[in-house]
Amino acid sequence: MSWRFVLRPKWIVRHLAVVLLVVGMVWLGFWQLRRLDEKRSIKASFEARQELPVEDVEAVVPAGAEPGDATVAAVANRSVTAEGTYADDDTFVVENRSFNGASGGWVLTPLVLDDGTAVVVNRGFLGFDRKGVIDPPPAPAGEVTVKGLLLESEHRGRFGPTDPDEGKLDVLARVDLARVAQQVDYDVLPAYVQRVSSDPEEVTAEGAPELVALGTPELSEGPHLSYAVQWFTFTTIAVVGYALLLRRVARDEAREEAGAAADAALDRELEALLDVEP
Repeated sequence: MSWRFVLRPKWIVRHLAVVLLVVGMVWLGFWQLRRLDEKRSIKASFEARQELPVEDVEAVVPAGAEPGDATVAAVANRSVTAEGTYADDDTFVVENRSFNGASGGWVLTPLVLDDGTAVVVNRGFLGFDRKGVIDPPPAPAGEVTVKGLLLESEHRGRFGPTDPDEGKLDVLARVDLARVAQQVDYDVLPAYVQRVSSDPEEVTAEGAPELVALGTPELSEGPHLSYAVQWFTFTTIAVVGYALLLRRVARDEAREEAGAAADAALDRELEALLDVEP
C-alpha cells in the first residue's frame, strides 16, 4: 500500500477536520458524564434532606438569613410545615411556567405566621382561562396549615426578563423573595414553600382552571449516561471509519502506482523493440 497521499494538502485539511470532530465529540461525552455526576450529587442531597423529620418552617430557616445566603441553601429541599393566614391581597403570579405540557403560571401568596412574619407559598400551577389570562383563585380564608418543600429564592441569571425596581407587581418573572419583601409591609422569610398539601385544601370554582399543587419533584439522573455513550460511539465510528477510508485510498493508490509502473515498463519494451534495427 502507498501512504504518500496522506501528506497532500487536501488530505492534511481532512485530517485536521477529523481530529477536531473527534476532540469535540470526546469533550461532549465527558461533559455529559460530568452532568451525570452533578445530577447524582443533587439527587443524593435531595433524598438525604427528604429523610429528615418534617419541622416547622420557622425552626428550619436560619434566623436573620437573607435570600441567597449559604445557610438558606443548606436547608433547601427539606419538607416543612407552616401555619398562618394567607395575605390574599398580596398574591402574585410567576408567568411563563409549564406543568405536564400545559402553559400557565405559578400562584404565590404570602402566609403570615403567628409572629407577624410571612413565608411565601407557591400554591400551585394555574393554566390560562378562556380569556387567555391567569386569574388566581382566592386563597383559603382563616387559619391554614401548609405542608411542602422548602426552596431557595430564585434570581436572574445572565439572561432573562427583569422586574421593575419599584411599585407593587401582580406578576413577577421569578420567585424573587427580595422583590416580594419590597412590596409588602411585613418581613418575608428568605425561602419559600412549594405546597404539597394544605388544610383546608384549595377550592377551584366550577368551570375555572384547576390550581394544581406542584408537590415534591421526582428527581432522575436524566439521559446523560446514554448521551455520553452515544458521543463515545460516534467517536469510535469516526476514528475507525476514517482509518478504513485511509486504508482503502492507500490500496487504490498502490494499485494506480502499480498500474502506472506496468504501463511504463510496457512502453519501455515497445520503445526498445522499435529501436531495434532490421
